[in-house]
Amino acid sequence: MFSIYGMSGPVFRGTLEQLAQVREVARLRQAPALAGREDELGPELPASTPGRAALEAYRRVLHQDLERGPLYHAHQLMQRRLLCVQAADPVERAWRSLVQGAVHQAPVLEQGHLVGVVGERNLLTALNVDQGSVRDVLERRVADVMSSPVVTADPVTDIRRVAQVMLEFDVDGVPVVDAQGLLVGFISRGDILRAVLMDPPLSLWR
Repeated sequence: MFSIYGMSGPVFRGTLEQLAQVREVARLRQAPALAGREDELGPELPASTPGRAALEAYRRVLHQDLERGPLYHAHQLMQRRLLCVQAADPVERAWRSLVQGAVHQAPVLEQGHLVGVVGERNLLTALNVDQGSVRDVLERRVADVMSSPVVTADPVTDIRRVAQVMLEFDVDGVPVVDAQGLLVGFISRGDILRAVLMDPPLSLWR
């Protein structure tokens, strides 16, 4: 289950399929997967063609129902110790917070409520960084440059769907919000990649 939070509070709650219809969030075209697209492998090769045996073996693997590991949910991978910034913070303060916290993005709060997400890309529209030093700072607040509204996930959300949201909406992370609307975690692309690397095999993409 997903929600959308903006400056006026929660504006949507529903499934991934319903999320695709929400006008507040620009949806990007998703690249087709290779699996199931045999045309991507090219035409059949003559039996005498070198490498045909390897290609045919690969074709068979695409159709195998391989044994998968346990299904993961957002609350199992998310970061619970969060660095948050305030919507009214100057952009330079937010930048320094990200650098000191060694993170690339952070949820944005206003009066304790989630209203957006700000990342390095957002902040660099209002300041320049030269050899680690901030310069040429525009008079902007976090609220002026943050991404809002923001898509959030429930703690018990299939991690494959969280990954799909990241791809389709071109975001690097998804805040995790509980049933009371409280921010309880944040899951990034890095969290998913670390899970794949450290604990294979996972049922992430099935």
